[in-house]
Amino acid sequence: MSTDTHPGPWRGWTDQRIVVVGAGITGLLAAVRGVLLGHRVIVLERGPIPNPAASSFDQHRAVRALDPADLEATRRAVAAHRRWLELESLLCGPGPGGGFYRRVGVVTAWPEERIDEVAAAGAEAGLRVEPVAAARLRPMGFPAGSAGLLELDAGVLLADRVLAAATAWLARHPMAELRPWQEVVAVDPDDARVVLADGSAERGDLVLVGAGPWTPKLVDVPIIVHRQTMLYLRPPEELAGWWKTAPSAGGVGADGRGWLMPPVQGTLLKISTDAACREVPAADAPDDDEARWTKEILDAEIVTDVERYEVAGVKRCHYAVDAVTGAGRLVRVGPSVWARAASGGDGFRTAPLVADQIAGALLGVAA
Repeated sequence: MSTDTHPGPWRGWTDQRIVVVGAGITGLLAAVRGVLLGHRVIVLERGPIPNPAASSFDQHRAVRALDPADLEATRRAVAAHRRWLELESLLCGPGPGGGFYRRVGVVTAWPEERIDEVAAAGAEAGLRVEPVAAARLRPMGFPAGSAGLLELDAGVLLADRVLAAATAWLARHPMAELRPWQEVVAVDPDDARVVLADGSAERGDLVLVGAGPWTPKLVDVPIIVHRQTMLYLRPPEELAGWWKTAPSAGGVGADGRGWLMPPVQGTLLKISTDAACREVPAADAPDDDEARWTKEILDAEIVTDVERYEVAGVKRCHYAVDAVTGAGRLVRVGPSVWARAASGGDGFRTAPLVADQIAGALLGVAA
């Protein structure tokens, strides 16, 4: 992400006033992109910035690219990887150890008979991949008859550090204004008017509503909200060293629906399964039986001998997808008002590309 303004169509659009509702990963990176293009940006957030209650907030998120069924999507994910490296340099500055991206690799489980086919697809998309026998990753539970394919350039984003770094960068920039504890209660899509709980209002030349699962309360954007339970584990002492150098993993567990993120930089080992993902009416819907979901995750054989691990935490998270496409979608809801409700792990991974898309759409380049 260059610090220069973009050539061509971007010229002549400087010094617009952009109001961003929501300080999750989408809102913060869109704000960074807007400031880099020469615009004044106001970020409104109902809690602190960054907000531990936001759907973006977590210890870590995986950065991976491989989708052998969609090489174009794989190439876009490779581009997102490059953007994360640029962002790390911009937000954290040079020097080892101080950033938020750890290139530990990501391994996915595939049937043994498909490994060569999937590896070839990855190589065609420009990935460095390496087959790995399941036995080499023994503390991870692989489906029967499967092997791993390791993406060597993939890794883990320390998500809370990403949000903190973006917040600190914006706080230092004279073109950005962060306003925590500002609850937005309405957005008028016709005149780009953002109404706050105290009765005051903000108007922008452009408005982006990126409040995750809460976006439909402000603008007419139909979404589906999913709830996911995640477990945070402490490995047994004799395996702690192994896990510190382990890759992230997907497609694991007895049914191939589990995933995990290793304990890097003082984080805990995080595990979950797609089987614990369920649709809910809204993010603030009543709690369901977390004990049931905790047991289902522990029984999924995502790690072997899981009874030897300490369950250090249980967390519910929410993510939203567009009700029409089932994915993230940037929607124009008024002449100068745009919204993107999508959130969650994949939304975090692709956030730098989404920020570029939002900047283009907001400024009329890709409208």
